[in-house]
Amino acid sequence: MSETPPDTPLTGHELIASYLKLIDGSPGVYRMLDGQARVLYVGKARNLKKRVANYAKPTGHSARIARMIRETTEMMFLTTRTETEALLLEQNLIKQLKPRYNVLLRDDKSFPNILVSRSHRFPQIKKHRGAKKEKGNYYGPFASADAVNRTLNQLQKVFLLRNCSDATFDSRTRPCLLYQIKRCSGPCVGLISADDYAQSVKDAERFLSGNGGHIQEALARDMQAASDAMEFERAAALRDRIRALTVVQGVQGINPRGVAEADVVALHMEGGQACVQVFFIRANQNWGNRDFYPRTGSGAEEAEVLEAFLGQFYDEKEPPRQILLSHPIENADLMAEALSDKRGRKVELLVPLRGEKAELVSFAARNARESLARKMSEAATQGKLLSGMAEAFELANPPERIEVYDNSHIQGTNAVGGMIVAGREGFLKSQYRKFNIKGDGLTPGDDFGMMKEVLNRRFKRLLKEDPDRESDAWPDLLLIDGGAGQVSAVAEILAELGIDDVPFIGVAKGIDRDAGKEEFYRPGKPAFALKRNDPVLYFVQRLRDEAHRFAIGTHRAKRAKAIGATPLDDVPGVGATRKRALLAHFGSAKAVARADLADLKAVDGISGALAETIYDYFHEKG
Repeated sequence: MSETPPDTPLTGHELIASYLKLIDGSPGVYRMLDGQARVLYVGKARNLKKRVANYAKPTGHSARIARMIRETTEMMFLTTRTETEALLLEQNLIKQLKPRYNVLLRDDKSFPNILVSRSHRFPQIKKHRGAKKEKGNYYGPFASADAVNRTLNQLQKVFLLRNCSDATFDSRTRPCLLYQIKRCSGPCVGLISADDYAQSVKDAERFLSGNGGHIQEALARDMQAASDAMEFERAAALRDRIRALTVVQGVQGINPRGVAEADVVALHMEGGQACVQVFFIRANQNWGNRDFYPRTGSGAEEAEVLEAFLGQFYDEKEPPRQILLSHPIENADLMAEALSDKRGRKVELLVPLRGEKAELVSFAARNARESLARKMSEAATQGKLLSGMAEAFELANPPERIEVYDNSHIQGTNAVGGMIVAGREGFLKSQYRKFNIKGDGLTPGDDFGMMKEVLNRRFKRLLKEDPDRESDAWPDLLLIDGGAGQVSAVAEILAELGIDDVPFIGVAKGIDRDAGKEEFYRPGKPAFALKRNDPVLYFVQRLRDEAHRFAIGTHRAKRAKAIGATPLDDVPGVGATRKRALLAHFGSAKAVARADLADLKAVDGISGALAETIYDYFHEKG
């Protein structure tokens, strides 16, 4: 909702003061806009009138806030019932609008968990990311896929639980390689009883819940008993399991005794940049850490950066019981109330000053400081490389955003295009994009046509979403994998779209295809090469190789999905479980397609109505 002040050319604090008679003391959210209606800042207030009155003062502001006030030409307000609602709405609007003067968390990916699935009588243990829809027990979050994979690898050695899919499990007639290398107990072929396997699952879940010490003691007793009974092979196997369990605990590093469940959140700021380090403590175990580099909103203070980080970080994540902070935040009680409402039970925000919790925060803060120092050093090097690119390719300014394109296919099948993005902070993987090539009229293997389709789709979307180029989504330089032909194709498509100010370079290997002898192509200019030891050449090679890696990986994933696809995937109402039942009953999708209605109704889990749907689907298609 927008409040319109009297018709006046006022700007800055005078304009803001004119809104005071239009608003009351309700809680809510306010937006500050510039002359082009771009949102400069989104804030919350317990009392909108008091908060706006602070901005209306001509003095007493930090340099950042003073700049923001000077640029403000309009304000918008939305009242809420409570301040907690205002906090939640504020964080949603910040993530949506990305205002220049707000602190913004730019990397907000989900975190993986370990899932002990309960969809089968012999439960499967596996990595899980995303919504927790599958039946089973979830343990996490872990900081990264690597942390999960390491833990799963060692848990397999200790508890010998299967990680194969239910379909693979049900189709086995002899043990797989994992059984041979002592990573699985072979439940698929009856090499372990259901009761013994259930006990292994129980032990694994006890370990993931923080009771690893008791399991280690029990394994040690069993090993001694086997040794006393001269069952040396079994004793050796138990010894290996104890060692594997020790490795898991060792890899975790710090394992706090007095902190059962918490996130340790530490901030370090330097030179206008910020790093937030988050350690995940669950079941008295360290499940890894991640660093984040929020945009600081042109110079926000520590308390504001940390508060904004918490609000955006936990927007789509379940908060733990405790959050240990390196710095106090202004609205700690309000943030704790909002997170408690989200979790459904009490969440505490603490700034510990002594004891084990303070040591954890100090450890995380040191990691944040070291991570930010590394990143700033890398950024300085990256800046030199970007300046070198501007000089080598005769660009007006060092590019802030480089987009690199590549295609991948096998004789034209499963064709995909890949786009990677790099800038001052290195590879921006959250900005990568894949394009499934849709052109029906393309000749298989037509690389020029594929590139035209990819660029056409990319820039048509940019023109639609940001025609005035107000965001940072527009590239400063395009790198195309190819020579003169690809460059001509790019020139043609950009000309058709009316884009004439985005420079692009074709990168092709030399005559003998030797890396290091790349040739560079620009429209209307002769090809040229860089010296073999030029850092810019190495940088371009890295960019091209990353684009190639991304395109090939995307192609392989698409091809693997196509290989595993069956006509049953498109039948309404047939999910993974019913598809398995149909394939187990008939042996193949073709046999399902040929089956009559009575045979379809005889399949376990297939109702009469669904049987008719399946029958009609295949017979209507001829």
